[in-house]
Amino acid sequence: MIVIPARIGSTRFPNKILADIGGMPMVIRTAKAVQSIDDVLIATDSNEVIELSKKYGFMAVMTSDEHQSGTDRIFEAVSLAKLKDNEIVINVQADEPFIETDVVRAVYELTKSNAKNESVLMNSCYKVLNSSEADDPNLVKVVVDANGKALYFSRAKIPYPRDHHFDEYKGHLGIYGFTMNGLRAFCGLPHAPLEHIEKLEQLRALYHGYNIAMVEVETQSFGIDTPDDLERALKRHIL
Repeated sequence: MIVIPARIGSTRFPNKILADIGGMPMVIRTAKAVQSIDDVLIATDSNEVIELSKKYGFMAVMTSDEHQSGTDRIFEAVSLAKLKDNEIVINVQADEPFIETDVVRAVYELTKSNAKNESVLMNSCYKVLNSSEADDPNLVKVVVDANGKALYFSRAKIPYPRDHHFDEYKGHLGIYGFTMNGLRAFCGLPHAPLEHIEKLEQLRALYHGYNIAMVEVETQSFGIDTPDDLERALKRHIL
C-alpha cells in the first residue's frame, strides 16, 4: 500500500497540499501519480482532505493532529487499516505531485527484496546532485557504503571534498519503504539526538543500529516547500 501523509499545516507554505496543480489539489495530483503501483491511502488531519479524497475516489483516513512526523502518521493510518505484518508500505510525501512512477516502483521493489532482512528497517532512494545543487540545505544528502546502505544523511554537503572539486553528491528523496513489521519497529524506537539536530527522522534508524537500503534513481521531480518551489515546478512540468 502507498500511504500519503497529508498534514494541512505548513509553516513556509500554509495549505500547500491543497495548492492547484493542473486543476487538482496537490495531494490528489500526487495520489494520481502513484496509483498504478498499489492501493493508495491518504492519511490526514483535515476534514477537507477527507472530502477531497472521496471526491476523487481515493481512500482516506483521519489521523491525529499531534504527530511529529509523516512516518508516525502513516503508522496510525495503516494500523487502522489492519495491514498484515509482511505487507509493504510506501511513504510518498503529499508535496511530490510530479514524482515519476519508476522512482516509486524502484523503492517498492527494493523494499520487497529486503522484506525478510530484519537488519534493514527502511528503504529509500537518491538522485545525483551537482555541487551547486548540494549547497541547498533543503536537499538532504546521503553517503552510502559499498552495499548501497546509508552511512549518514545530512543537510550539509557530505562527503566534504577537502582536496578537489566534487560533483556527484547523492540527494536523498523522501520516499520510504517499510514492511508493516519494520514500520512498527521504527515508530517504537526512541527519538535520537541526531534526528533533532538535523531535523531528519531517518537518522533515528541509523542511530539505533539499523540499516537503510538505498537505490539510485533518475528524476526531475522535487518536493514543494515554498510558493517559489511551486512556481518553479509548474514552469518545468506542463500538465
